[in-house]
Amino acid sequence: MMDKINVLLVDDHAVVRTGYKTFLALSERIGAIHEADRGEMACQLYSRHQPDIVVMDLSMPGMSGLETIRRLISRDPRCKILVFSIHDELVYVSRALKAGAKGYITKNSTPDILIAAVGAIAQGGIYIDPELAQQLAMSMAAGQDESAKLKRLSPREFDVFCLLANGYTAKEAAEKLCLSYKTVCNHGTAIKEKMEVKTAAELAMLAGRHGLINVLD
Repeated sequence: MMDKINVLLVDDHAVVRTGYKTFLALSERIGAIHEADRGEMACQLYSRHQPDIVVMDLSMPGMSGLETIRRLISRDPRCKILVFSIHDELVYVSRALKAGAKGYITKNSTPDILIAAVGAIAQGGIYIDPELAQQLAMSMAAGQDESAKLKRLSPREFDVFCLLANGYTAKEAAEKLCLSYKTVCNHGTAIKEKMEVKTAAELAMLAGRHGLINVLD
């Protein structure tokens, strides 16, 4: 008899977690399901419960999903992570995989896709939404995975970049990311230097060319 798959579900929306937990519980393959509402808690619960797989969102207050992936992998290189996000832009898929995730599906996926992805990754495989996988392969083949400028950004700088490009003020970005205003301002300065732009409008234009406008939770 196949062992049950224990899951750590990470999403900052309680209603969303409840829905996913219901979907997962319908499968006889799923065992215990633990819940966390942010990255910091996910790291604590992972150490405590050692789940077979972590199913997590990318957009969360405090430590971002990308940073959470990196931290979990640094603590346990065997950690298996499936990203389950509203974002279907290739830049997110690429960054999540590079951070160490073993799979990526979107919140538009059907429940059976979620179960299939969890099962495949728990058994040591990789699962990427078929449509995204095809787009990613085509993009990489064309040498257009990410621009050199975007690659210069750290995970936290990327979070700040997306917020500022979408019209958030430094104060609003600080509140959303649970950072100090000064920290966000420092990130903003570093981002503009790395992106080689001077104004918020130029940041927005750059983000728009990469499909990063109006894609925030």
